[in-house]
Amino acid sequence: MRLLFSIGVLTFLILSSGFFSYPEIEPVPPVKSGIWRATLSRGAHKLPLILDISRNPDGKTYTVHIINGAEKLRMDSTYFQNDSLVIPMQLFDSKIVAKPVDDRLTGTYYRLANNVVVGALPFEAELGENYKFFKKGQAKSGKNVSGKWATTFKNETTGDITEAVGNFTQQGTDVQGSFLTPTGDYRFLTGSVNGDSLYLSTFDGSHAMLFKAAILPDGSMNGGMWSGVKLFKTWTAKPDPQAKLPDATKLTFLKPGFESVDFSFADPQGKTWSLKDPRFAGKPVIIQIMGSWCPNCMDETNYLAPWYKKNKGRGVEIIGLAFERSDKPEISNPKITRMVNRLGIEYPVVLAGITNDAATAKALPMLNKVMSYPTTIFIDKKGKVREIHTGFSGPGTGKYYDEFVADFNSLMDKLISEK
Repeated sequence: MRLLFSIGVLTFLILSSGFFSYPEIEPVPPVKSGIWRATLSRGAHKLPLILDISRNPDGKTYTVHIINGAEKLRMDSTYFQNDSLVIPMQLFDSKIVAKPVDDRLTGTYYRLANNVVVGALPFEAELGENYKFFKKGQAKSGKNVSGKWATTFKNETTGDITEAVGNFTQQGTDVQGSFLTPTGDYRFLTGSVNGDSLYLSTFDGSHAMLFKAAILPDGSMNGGMWSGVKLFKTWTAKPDPQAKLPDATKLTFLKPGFESVDFSFADPQGKTWSLKDPRFAGKPVIIQIMGSWCPNCMDETNYLAPWYKKNKGRGVEIIGLAFERSDKPEISNPKITRMVNRLGIEYPVVLAGITNDAATAKALPMLNKVMSYPTTIFIDKKGKVREIHTGFSGPGTGKYYDEFVADFNSLMDKLISEK
């Protein structure tokens, strides 16, 4: 017994004296910082996307950006749960959950509705790759798709047809641009021409779109669009420098007998707002019909929020009418608050209803129809509607976005200067 005790004491003294030194081990980050090439799988079709992942100073969370050409879109704070990396995209009710193994991530992209999974796609990513469809120098083609394209999308299941305008620029075999539709654009599309085929994609948490098309001998294109977890459309396009959409200021209008807009809705803090409030009296007012779930609304808000900060001293106001997936305040108000905080909105945003025709007709009975998110209503100092703009051409549309900015500022300068 005494011998065992002596051995124990000796062992303690040896370890305490530093005879054996154990260096401090820095925990290895489960996911390395850097650029990751990822794909979502729709059957045999792969939708590529680029992620920029960086480990935060706390050592536990990550910052993730999705790169779509010129756009670098930050996701919500990313964290580990059990053995998987969780990339939340709360504004769009979606998330990626993927397990890291060496320099790869394997998992699933989930679409949610009130925290219930309603769709999913397999997800994979590999560290260090920075291309979408083809590695540098791999794509070869004599074709060029730069310019405007008169485009028709067709849902083969329902038969619904959407007329659109494609607008692209090509350098070498690299292509970027977007499709514009009467209700909004398909945001930042990037990809390549290889041989006689065009490949484009975009991903922002909500939009997950893959476009493929054959470039035919007559110069037209014939292809398919895979969108989200199940939507598929065919599309055809012909080069047309004169291609244009219907006038966005003529699609949504006041019914006969109306000159103004009236409503009364509460914000997430419980304060009820209407255009009769003193805040809006005698000022031009912009009404933004929107939703926290809507990427095109996000693009418009990324313009309106800083514009309002800069111009509110000129005597102008904005109010957002959010139409959400649920009309229950306990479900939708946190989403509105998250959007307000995320996008730096300083004007009031209220819960106006849900996103269906009956709800929008009840909320805004003076309009013929709310056909697009966003829709923007411009009101003068006397409370009269001066213009209603359906849809939004975001920064991914290039010159169309520049034209919107010029027209918007011209109209607002006019409304502000009026007596």
